[in-house]
Amino acid sequence: MSTVRLLANEALHPRAQSVFDDIRKTRNTDFINNFWRALANQPELLERTWTDLKATMAPGELDPLIKEMIYVAVSITNGCEYCIRSHTAAARSRGMSEAQLMELLAVVGMANTTNALGTAMQVPVDEVFMTLPEA
Repeated sequence: MSTVRLLANEALHPRAQSVFDDIRKTRNTDFINNFWRALANQPELLERTWTDLKATMAPGELDPLIKEMIYVAVSITNGCEYCIRSHTAAARSRGMSEAQLMELLAVVGMANTTNALGTAMQVPVDEVFMTLPEA
């Protein structure tokens, strides 16, 4: 159960309504998910989060599917069920196969394992990893 109200369209502050309108336009859908409805309780936070997310997930050097898969990986590590499910759905809609999902999950699991081992053993970082490659 949510710790905040999920605001219906009728309850939105005009600033939140403007963000919802942009979400609908940008995503070409009428659906506004519960994450945005929760953030609408604080229109400034909603606006800032949407602006940052829209810029981060926009086309760039990384393919949109890769961005969604990274989002899934970080969400798994942070234990955010909502983000795991919403970004897995987004990745699937961008073409992620079940085989890709399973491989992603294997990488996430292995990274968490080796990260925990390296942290527990306080392995010193090799000098070769401490320098930037020459341009």
